[in-house]
Amino acid sequence: MQIIDDKALLLKLRNPNRVTKSIVKSKVVRDNEVLVNWGIDEMHALRALNIDVPSPIQGQYTWTGKYDPFAHQKKTSAFLTMNKKSFCFNEQGTGKTASAIWAADFLLKQSKIKRVLVICPLSIMDSAWRDDLFTFAPHRRVDVAYGSAKKRKTIIEQGAEFVIINYDGIEVVYDAVAKGGFDLIIVDEATHYKNVQTKRWKALRSLLKDDTWLWMMTGTPAAQSPLDAYGLAKLVDPNTVPRFFGSFRDMVMAKASQFRWIVKPEATDLVFKVLQPAIRFTKEECLDLPDMTYVKRKVELTRQQKKYYDMLKKRMTMTVGGDEVTAVNAAVVMNKLLQISAGAVYTDEGDTLEFDIKHRYKVLREVIDESSQKILVFVPFKHTIDILTDKLRNDGITTEVIRGDVPVSRRTDIFKRFQTTNTPRVLVIQPQSAAHGVTLTAANTVVWWGPTPSLEIYAQANARVHRTGQKHPCTVVQLQGSAAEKRVYSLLDKRIDVHTKMIDLYKEILD
Repeated sequence: MQIIDDKALLLKLRNPNRVTKSIVKSKVVRDNEVLVNWGIDEMHALRALNIDVPSPIQGQYTWTGKYDPFAHQKKTSAFLTMNKKSFCFNEQGTGKTASAIWAADFLLKQSKIKRVLVICPLSIMDSAWRDDLFTFAPHRRVDVAYGSAKKRKTIIEQGAEFVIINYDGIEVVYDAVAKGGFDLIIVDEATHYKNVQTKRWKALRSLLKDDTWLWMMTGTPAAQSPLDAYGLAKLVDPNTVPRFFGSFRDMVMAKASQFRWIVKPEATDLVFKVLQPAIRFTKEECLDLPDMTYVKRKVELTRQQKKYYDMLKKRMTMTVGGDEVTAVNAAVVMNKLLQISAGAVYTDEGDTLEFDIKHRYKVLREVIDESSQKILVFVPFKHTIDILTDKLRNDGITTEVIRGDVPVSRRTDIFKRFQTTNTPRVLVIQPQSAAHGVTLTAANTVVWWGPTPSLEIYAQANARVHRTGQKHPCTVVQLQGSAAEKRVYSLLDKRIDVHTKMIDLYKEILD
C-alpha cells in the first residue's frame, strides 16, 4: 500500500475488481494496482472487504488545540474513526477524552457527522468535558444541557456542535435529544450502562440508529462482574451476546448455591470477545508517569468503636445460624462495620451515631504534615465528611468538600481553585462524586479515610492524581483500623471488586 499526497491509496491486490465493484470512484491503474480516494467512506468500504488500511485522520488532520497529541492518542483517534460503534478502554489518565474530541472534530470537518452528544457524569460536565473541548477544539461551539427540562430543551435546540448532558438528563428531555440530529454519541464512564433493565439504558438504546456513531469509553470495563459486559455489548454490537441475559450469565457464571454465583475460569476471555471492537492503552504503555506507591497506615479504634464493632459481629453470628446468607444481607452488615470503623454509623431507625475519631484523625494529620503538596481525602460516608471537615478547618487547614449535594458550578470552581491556586490545601471527597474524569494533579497524595467496595471507583479515584501533568511521585494511603477494612483493601489491591465477594467476606470477618 502506498499513500499518495495524503489523498489517495494505491493498493496492490490479487483481485482489484472486488474493490472497483464496491467503491465506484476507484480505478485499476496497472496490473493488480487500484487507486482509491483516501476518505472515511472508502476506508470503511475497504475494511469491510478485510483490506487493512489506516484512517485518513493520520494524514489529513491538523491536530487542534493547545497541546500536541501523544502517539497513543493519535492511534486512539484513528481507531475511533475506523469503528462506527466501538469501545475505548484506555486507562484513566491517558487522555482518552482528547482522543475522542479530535476524532469527532475530524468527522465534523469531513462532513460525516453534524452534531455530537456527550453523555457523562454530572460532576464532570463542566470540569472535564467542557474544559477539554475548549482546550482541544476551541473552534467548536459547545453547550452544557443542564437545569430545568425547559432550559435543557432550549440549549439542545440552539444547535451547538457539541452538547454535553448527564446520564439521567436524557430521560428528562428525550424528545428534544431524539430530534436534535446527533449522529455521534460519546458515552463517558460507560459502565453506567451495564444494566439493560434501567431507564437510562433503554433511552440510549432507542436513540441509536444503524448509522449512528457510538463510542463507549471507560478505563474499567466489567470492573464489578463479567455480567457488566452484557449491557455494554448490547449497545455496541448485540450480535456478540445471546438475546437473553440469563443465557449470558450461564456462559460466564456458575451457580454455587441458591443465592451465590461464582465466576467461571473462561469468563475473562468471553468478556474480551464480546466487548469488541475495542482499543486499550495502559498508563505504563504510553505515559512516562512518576511512580505510584500504596501505603498502609494502622489506625487504632477507640474503645467506643471496638464496643459497637464487636456487638455487631456478635449479632452477625447469632443471625447466621443455619440460614443462608445472601449477598444483599452481607453487604448491609459489612457496610455497617465499615461505618463504625470510619467514625459514624447509621442506625436501623435512621439516626446517626457518632464516634470519637481522634486516633484516625491523628494519623491523617501526620500524612498531611508529611506532604509538601496538596492532599485528596476520600471519605465514603456522608456524615463522616462533616465531622472530618470541621476538624480540619478548626486546625487551620484550608479544606473544601465535594459530595453529591454540591452543585456542578460549585464543583467546577473548587476543582479549578484546587489546581491553580494555593487553596484549598485539602480536598475531602465522597468517592462516587468525583472519582471520574477530573484532573487533580496539584495533589500527589490520596488518603482513603475508609475503603469503597467498588473496584471501579477505587481505581478511578486514585487516577485523579496519577495522570498526564503529574510531576511528583504519588502515594495512596489506606487508613486501616478494623479487620473489615483490612480485608476490603486487600481485595481492592488484588483488583477484585468487593461487591462480588460479599458473602465470602462476611464469613471471613466472622471467623
